Amino acid sequence: MSDAIFNLAIPANEPVLAYAPGSPERKALKQALQEAKAKQRELPAFINGERVLDGEKVSVHPPHERSFTLGHFYRGTQDHVHRAIDAALAAKPAWESLPWQQRAAVFLRAADLLAGPFRARMNAATMLGQSKNAYQAEIDSVAEMCDFFRFNAYFLQEIYREQPLHSPDGIWNRLEYRALEGFVLAITPFNFTSIAANLPAAPALCGNTVVWKPAETQIYSAVVIMELFEAAGLPKGVINLIYTDGPEVGDIVFKHRDFAGLHFTGSTKVFQQLWKEIGNNVGHYRSYPRIVGETGGKDFLVAHPSADAVEVAVALLRGAFEYQGQKCSAASRAYVPASLWAAVRERLVADMKTLRSGTVEDFGNFINAVIDERAFDRIAGYIDGAKADDAVEIVAGGGYDKSEGFFIEPTVLLTTDPRSKTMVEEIFGPVLTIYVYEDAQWEETLELVDTTSPYALTGAVFATDRAVIEQASRALRNAAGNFYVNDKPTGAVVGQQPFGGARASGTNDKAGSAINLQRWISPRLIKENFVPPVDYRYPFLGDAAK
Repeated sequence: MSDAIFNLAIPANEPVLAYAPGSPERKALKQALQEAKAKQRELPAFINGERVLDGEKVSVHPPHERSFTLGHFYRGTQDHVHRAIDAALAAKPAWESLPWQQRAAVFLRAADLLAGPFRARMNAATMLGQSKNAYQAEIDSVAEMCDFFRFNAYFLQEIYREQPLHSPDGIWNRLEYRALEGFVLAITPFNFTSIAANLPAAPALCGNTVVWKPAETQIYSAVVIMELFEAAGLPKGVINLIYTDGPEVGDIVFKHRDFAGLHFTGSTKVFQQLWKEIGNNVGHYRSYPRIVGETGGKDFLVAHPSADAVEVAVALLRGAFEYQGQKCSAASRAYVPASLWAAVRERLVADMKTLRSGTVEDFGNFINAVIDERAFDRIAGYIDGAKADDAVEIVAGGGYDKSEGFFIEPTVLLTTDPRSKTMVEEIFGPVLTIYVYEDAQWEETLELVDTTSPYALTGAVFATDRAVIEQASRALRNAAGNFYVNDKPTGAVVGQQPFGGARASGTNDKAGSAINLQRWISPRLIKENFVPPVDYRYPFLGDAAK
């Protein structure tokens, strides 16, 4: 065994390729899309390294092309859950005992494979399965996933370097960073392939073994993630991918004595229910489970009269409508001063008229479909409600059509009620609501921004006046875990902007940083006395008369 001290340099963020016409990456991606559509895929679960194809057969369709079948997955059973837990627990001793650099090597290799031979495949799977355009897929399923793997390895190294002080009198103090005692459950969302990979990978890097339950609408790219892990040398049973319904998974996992942690991204309502179930069973567990969750958002952009109207309009369009607004960080409520509104509206509406919508295979489309019919119906319901509200004006958009795919027009609403339904509730779609305030009501508007929503994920302020920027930063200190100055409230980069929010938006454990990794380790302090005492008597017990 090597006794060298391994060292990882600070990583660089993976470059985001442009996919410009004529570029080699565009050609490779076009080919990968064609190959993916040429043959329907069987999408297995992965339990202890084995591909499992039993259970209820479910077809997978691109959200933008409902009539086309990409493949099939097989909805799992309770038996799958038990087998996955058993596999994770069986794999735990060997995986945890591997030197940390060997665990890191798996994910560092995965990053390089993803940046190379897996790049087009992963992008194509995300584009077709989750209806992302080429650029949004590249940012997510390649660049950010590579960054998670590389930066997590670096951050773990830095955690391991943290050691206690030494005593000058023959005492050696040291910390070892154990994995949690038991297994971790990762429940992942549809909207970011990188998050789906990171939620099981981060605990695994720390020596844990994982049962992974993805969103059914992300299974197509989840299978490619597991193939990537296999190619990178991940041992069997370390991460086990299952498709059993959520309530059935929870009914087994949250009653299991060896349940050690939950890594979750999804809705606030579901996370609160899971927390409640864990609490009800807390006396049954071997140890207190770690609960890490990133949930919803009702993310804001507030503009000061000193802001630039064009900059505000562009930030609103990108922040609200990239990936059809299906980001927990998407700008969905905005506060614009009366003095800027006419200019902001003119630019926003003009730019929105140029947005093209349709299939992901046409690289000229900025807008694609929302994820499924349930999401479509929910978002359409908000738009219909706005149309019937006398306090709301449809500034742009408002249309929707699900005949071929789940397409909803990017929609801008103007409301006279700053606490109207679409200013308060998370919609998770391409709907932006704007409230115009009087310039003199700036301070009152900051209070409104802070108190309107139960969420506190992301938010942005646009202003030129530096004192105003500081004022807004202080007033909105607890309104957003990620706060942006003169920038849209989306697009956090691993290693640069660790991501997470508080209030109803989650536990703010900052994915893409050492903060998150610390939740998946359990330190043990070791004190070693080189010269143990041979007499119980302390000096103060000497002869009192002397």
